[in-house]
Amino acid sequence: MVNQPRGPDGRWVKYKYGVGAAALGVAVAAGIGLGGGSAASLDSAAGQALKGKTSSKKSAQKGRQSEAWQRLGWRQLRKAENRELKCGPHSFGEVQRFFLRHPCTDLDRMIVTVDDGAGTSIAVSVAWVKMPKANEAGELKRLVDKDGTGNIALLGEVRHGERFTGEDYDSRLDRKLVVIAESARVAGRPSEATLETAVEVAVEFPAP
Repeated sequence: MVNQPRGPDGRWVKYKYGVGAAALGVAVAAGIGLGGGSAASLDSAAGQALKGKTSSKKSAQKGRQSEAWQRLGWRQLRKAENRELKCGPHSFGEVQRFFLRHPCTDLDRMIVTVDDGAGTSIAVSVAWVKMPKANEAGELKRLVDKDGTGNIALLGEVRHGERFTGEDYDSRLDRKLVVIAESARVAGRPSEATLETAVEVAVEFPAP
């Protein structure tokens, strides 16, 4: 992506919804716990998350969601899911106009809430978009990864971009499937590493 900066980890950083909103990279409301206590617990949870990230991703790829969070030291509190046959009514910006020309075949959204049992919790929203053709899926991913182009309307937000700002974002392409994940603070003071790790794991979940 031309003229885009890279973060400390070498990944592209994007500004999707406004100044300071960086995307690294999902759609129903839920909660997960991060091991620790208050701000300090989040830092220790972030360190634990980095160590357990590889094994967590492997669990996620197998569809073992609760296990994936547990390997990070987190606890899943709530989860909600939704399925739609049309993407246009559930998207906005250039992404919505894309769906008018290239309708999707299926849209699954999920949101989960996780916490550390010590007052810190985050929401992770995931969307799985299935397209008729692989090249259309690739075009969609390039569009949603670009700054200011809109997105799928994620579960857990009333107004687009109000809760899930694109600051902690990841996406994945798998043939005809595009997976989009974002995370946001619910309570406490989760570290940036915690929020980033959450989407890096969630984007690995297979479609329902």
